[in-house]
Amino acid sequence: MSTAEEKKYKKLITIVSIVIPIAVAALFGVKIPNVEPLSFLPPIYASINGFTAVLLVASVVAIKKGKRKLHEQLNTTAIICSALFLVMYVAYHMTSDSTKFGGEGMIKYVYFFILITHILLSIVIIPFVLITFMRARLGNFPEHRKIAKITFPLWLYVAVTGVVVYLMISPYYV
Repeated sequence: MSTAEEKKYKKLITIVSIVIPIAVAALFGVKIPNVEPLSFLPPIYASINGFTAVLLVASVVAIKKGKRKLHEQLNTTAIICSALFLVMYVAYHMTSDSTKFGGEGMIKYVYFFILITHILLSIVIIPFVLITFMRARLGNFPEHRKIAKITFPLWLYVAVTGVVVYLMISPYYV
């Protein structure tokens, strides 16, 4: 593993980790006029989040069984799924008004707690995923394992809570 190579990747990871949340926030406020709302997307991107969670668990099982190649393939697929989710999520919000949660009482607080932690951790997880992936690609497996112990539960939480948020708000879609 080359320190110069790792430095190059870390710069790229830093840029991507900053640009993605800013771009999503900016695009979230953009509405494309005179287009049909992409109202079919929420159940699709929620399903992708669920599939990502399954991939992550399967990936841990694979590595515990010594199946490194399968572990790598599952994680690569999980990253692709997360990117697909993000593209669909932004596309939906650029063509549709945000849906208001209609629950009342304690369930409203539960929903907002899950939603806020999901959003915040979805930002935090970006550099963790990319650093974990980079360390594996560069063959730095001791450091990969160290950060993966943090990345896995955070990413799994984001994937699962994405589904939970969708299930909780889906009755209020117009």
